Amino acid sequence: MTIFDRLSRGRPAPPPEEKTKPDHAQRMLDWLQRWPKPTINSKEIYQYAPYSIRSDREIAIKTAEILTKHGWLVPLPTRRRNERHWRVIRKEPILHPKVAG
Repeated sequence: MTIFDRLSRGRPAPPPEEKTKPDHAQRMLDWLQRWPKPTINSKEIYQYAPYSIRSDREIAIKTAEILTKHGWLVPLPTRRRNERHWRVIRKEPILHPKVAG
């Protein structure tokens, strides 16, 4: 037994480190802050959003709805039923925007 084993014998074990990935809404918000256009539609999200979001259309739409609920996207009228279009809200100056903020 080494001195380090004896010293750590009475101490509790350190909590396991959890690798947390940012949720989809936060990743999309970070990406939208760099989006060059003032608006975005569902087709552009499917093509250009981070892969974890665009890989599944249902996740992409739910993520956009979450950002709409928190005021980062504003829905715009469209001509087609199955198309969605939003205005991107940029709040200045924000270094690291949060979804729940």
